[in-house]
Parts: sequence; structure tokens; C-alpha cells
Amino acid sequence: MAKDKETHEDLKHLLGYMGIEILVAIDNGAKNYETIKLFSGLPISCINGRVPVLLDLGLITKNNDEYLLTEKGILFRKSLNG
Repeated sequence: MAKDKETHEDLKHLLGYMGIEILVAIDNGAKNYETIKLFSGLPISCINGRVPVLLDLGLITKNNDEYLLTEKGILFRKSLNG
């Protein structure tokens, strides 16, 4: 599967509940591990495991020690509401 060819269903399966919760937390303003933990309620160990996956899939980016949604991440996040 090519990196930019994942469907939103594929991404849901790859990320699982915790990955999606982290993505939603970042969309809601969380910028670092501590605020992601506060917004999502997930333990740091889960965040440590999922953030690299979100980065690798191109859903988030890291800028000056802050995590932000990419355009791909924003589109995926919008698809979760439907």
C-alpha cells in the first residue's frame, strides 16, 4: 500500500482507538505529550507508541516541539464525523 493511497477506513484500522484519540486531541489544541495526555486521557506509554505512527502516516507534523495536524490529518479528522 503506497503511503498516500490509504483510505480513511485503512487509517482507522491502522490507528485504532488510541491513535484516533491522539489525533482528536491534537485537533482540539494539544501540542505536546503532556497536553495530549490531558486532552485524551491516554497514558504516556500509549502516546509514545502512536505519535510516531501518526507522523509516519503524514497525519501530523512536529514543528518547534509542537504537534500539528497536516492537511491530510485535517481531512481524515473531518471524515471521522461522518
